[in-house]
Parts: sequence; C-alpha cells; structure tokens
Amino acid sequence: MRIVLVGPPGAGKGTQAAFLAKNLSIPHISTGDLFRANINRGTDLGKQAKAYMDAGDLVPDEVTIGMAEDRLDQADAAGGFLLDGFPRNEFQARALDAYLAAHGIELDGVLDLEVPEDEVVKRIAGRRVCRNDSAHVFHVEYKQPATEGVCDVCGGELYQRSDDAEDKVRNRLEVYHRETEPIIDYYKQQDLVVTISALGPVAEVTQRAMDALRREDG
Repeated sequence: MRIVLVGPPGAGKGTQAAFLAKNLSIPHISTGDLFRANINRGTDLGKQAKAYMDAGDLVPDEVTIGMAEDRLDQADAAGGFLLDGFPRNEFQARALDAYLAAHGIELDGVLDLEVPEDEVVKRIAGRRVCRNDSAHVFHVEYKQPATEGVCDVCGGELYQRSDDAEDKVRNRLEVYHRETEPIIDYYKQQDLVVTISALGPVAEVTQRAMDALRREDG
C-alpha cells in the first residue's frame, strides 16, 4: 500500500506510523528521518537543509521534495510506503502527485488522524521529559511518575520542553491549520481520504486505522 498520514501535532502520527508500517510491511518514511539521514550522509540536499535549520528557518519545499523523491526511489519503497510529515502543504502534495504519475503509481489512501484541539493541547502541554534522557517521557495526567518531577527510570529531573508550552502548541496548531490541513481537502477531491478518531489506546487506534485502510483498499 502507498499511504499518506496526516493529522495535527499531538495526534500520535509517529507512533501510529511505526505500527502501521510494520503491520503492512512497508517502510515508514518521515520528514524528520529524511532530514537526519541526508544531513548525516552529507548529501547536497542535507547540506542545504542544515543551513536553513541552523538559521532557524523552515527547509524550503524544493529541498524537502528532493529528499522525499530520492527516498521513494529506493528499492524498499517499490512495493509501498507510508509517508509521515510529507507532504506538508498543497505544493508538496502536487509535487508528490507528479512524481507518482511519472512512475505510473498511485496513492491508495490518505489517513487523517482526527483529534480535538483541546486534546492536542492537553497531550503536548502535559508532557514532561527527563533531563538525563529525552527518551524517558511522562505526562502529568496520562503517565504520571511515581514521584512528581522525578523520572521513574533514572531519577533525573522531569521538565516541560519550551516548545511544549501551551502558547507554542497553539501556534503549531495554527500553522497546521493554515499550511497542512488544506491538503486534506485536496486529497478529498481525489476520493482518497479516510478519517478516523485518534482518541483512545494506541492499539485501538491502530486497529481502527487498519480496518479503515482495508476498506479503502478493498
């Protein structure tokens, strides 16, 4: 299957992408991984991306599109893929359509993870991360540590990252509504969008997604 995954920040796209890609035996291709891989390998696109990122600027569409197309050219993506974070806007969506058309392939579906805005804010603003290891993540409501402010794993201090503050989260949501949400309407015109609720336990959301994609594919 060839799938695009969309949804607001805090919808659990990364978590669901990993489970779905494994269940469908297709590579999970995320924008973050594309940037890191190209920067680590020192590719021309990676050098361009790093220059923009170091300056605090968004990586231009053309650079992101180039990375995505290079990744889709790799052999493991020939039988399908799950795109997470790309396309980010309608310009990128049209570029992806052009790439797919040139290779004689089509998308099978666009999975839209729907989460109420207040829930997004609660999920992200409530996160607390360990200063010793950012992989140790807790939540003031959903995953409380045994001792408030202390990591259960290593005893490190738990803190709220600056970009998890509520005002920053709401700003990210505004950017999502302005730039990314329009691609949902774009893909609806192609009858590709499947919308599911991303509320509930991770396993339930994954099953909901798998069922929806099977119906779309069938």
